[in-house]
Amino acid sequence: MTTTTALRLEEITPKNLKAALGIRVRPDQEFAVAPVVNSLAEAYVHPDSAWPRLIVDGDRAVGFLMAFLDIDWREDGGSVIRSGLWRLNIAEEEQGKGYGRFAVESVAEELRRRGTKEFYVTWEPGDNGPEGFYLGLGFHKNGEVVEGETVGVLELD
Repeated sequence: MTTTTALRLEEITPKNLKAALGIRVRPDQEFAVAPVVNSLAEAYVHPDSAWPRLIVDGDRAVGFLMAFLDIDWREDGGSVIRSGLWRLNIAEEEQGKGYGRFAVESVAEELRRRGTKEFYVTWEPGDNGPEGFYLGLGFHKNGEVVEGETVGVLELD
């Protein structure tokens, strides 16, 4: 795990856009997460609910995350409103260094700041998918499956 104090999240700007677009996960993980360019396109069309950020260590872009904020989970006019992690892409060569944990903890901190009590995430099931990572961080499956993805939740106290 990295211990540098230079680890931070940055808003996506014209200055760091190219670095964000250069983030690539391992080829065997591509089934589980959309490329950053897709996430940024979705953020563009969902500006009120998408929270995209570049994960930076010193002067190196090491990953990308996008949270979702207060979305209409069931798309039924608002019976269930949720926030959580929409995307997490850690660069292939940067995996295993604690950047994913930092990303999840940073989103949790932002959600707490906004008064959110539950942190949601979905993941593709599969041998090289992120299920073990999320369960290891304290998420638990809530029994839901959305578009083939497992839904996990972490209580924010």
